[in-house]
Amino acid sequence: MHIVLQLIPKKYLIGGTLILLGLSGLLIMSTIVAITGEFEKDSQQSEVTEIEGGGIGVGTANVSPEVMKYQPLLEKYAQKHGLDASYVPIMMALMMQESGGRGNDPMQSSESFCGSVGCISSPELSVDKGVLHFKSVLEKAHYDLKLCLQSYNFGGGFINYVMKNGGKYTPELAISFSQLQYQKVKHTGDYHCVRPEMVPYSACYGDALYVNAVLKYYTGTITADGKPAATASGGSGGKSGVKVIDAGKTLIGKTRYVFGGGRSQSDINAGRFDCSSFVRWAFEQVGMNVGPMSGVTTDTLKTQGQAINPKDMKPGDVVFFDTYKIDGHVGIYVGDNQFLGCQGKTGVAIASMAKGTYFGERFNGRVKRF
Repeated sequence: MHIVLQLIPKKYLIGGTLILLGLSGLLIMSTIVAITGEFEKDSQQSEVTEIEGGGIGVGTANVSPEVMKYQPLLEKYAQKHGLDASYVPIMMALMMQESGGRGNDPMQSSESFCGSVGCISSPELSVDKGVLHFKSVLEKAHYDLKLCLQSYNFGGGFINYVMKNGGKYTPELAISFSQLQYQKVKHTGDYHCVRPEMVPYSACYGDALYVNAVLKYYTGTITADGKPAATASGGSGGKSGVKVIDAGKTLIGKTRYVFGGGRSQSDINAGRFDCSSFVRWAFEQVGMNVGPMSGVTTDTLKTQGQAINPKDMKPGDVVFFDTYKIDGHVGIYVGDNQFLGCQGKTGVAIASMAKGTYFGERFNGRVKRF
């Protein structure tokens, strides 16, 4: 065999090897796609992940995978502490600024929890206390979200200062508060300007530009009062729910499931969708923006809208299923234990979610009304 190999020109050996490797790769990829026909695009595949939130205006938090992994915990403790889940994207942007999701105290909650840095050594405790503190500050700030964010950095004294000076956050008040506080503590030598541009102002207490620092990780609108926006009359479960079903049905028999499909106009024109991109498309047809075409996933959809008890589901509500992961598949409820979605074997089609069926056994009870 060794002699035979010596007789074959080297370039043919290399070429043959590359062809074999290529064929092997295609075989492996085909196997993976076949096995994971119901898989949704993994939200942590890229360096920066987009997360949707609707309560304070539809927006996107652009965060690292390290922060992304805390989304379930943030949702868990938002629910525990009675904070609208639509604030989760903003809190993720806050965490991105505080720690990038790294360390044992990713929300930097130690000072608010026990009065000193370093007393928290559990990431889950950090999220628990961070969400609780965020909610407390938000309420004290009368839902002025920018005031809430700046106070998360400065402390509660900034809220009192703002209330005595117009009652609403402004960048100028943040700078003047930083100046005043710095004059009180600069003799300690423990405070230095975190931003060079603040040195001429002697505004070296905390980060006077903290609001912008957080919001650079958040793209979207914020309502005037910072409160979660009310669900539109009827919501997706009302008349508009029937409309979104009708819109979605127009694609039955005209599409095929493609992992990660539906995130470009060429994909849409060719009928290539996955489950979340189809849901986004269907709602777009009735004038509802539930996320950017390029960034929508099951994880972004589940943070939007109003949570509904499964017993109260109506046509047009969005339903989630635990397939390859929690909330791995999504569709639009049409009634009678059926939903409209883009499935691996059928493309866009109506499927059963009755007990005993594939999706019936995987329905996790999460229902959202957009």
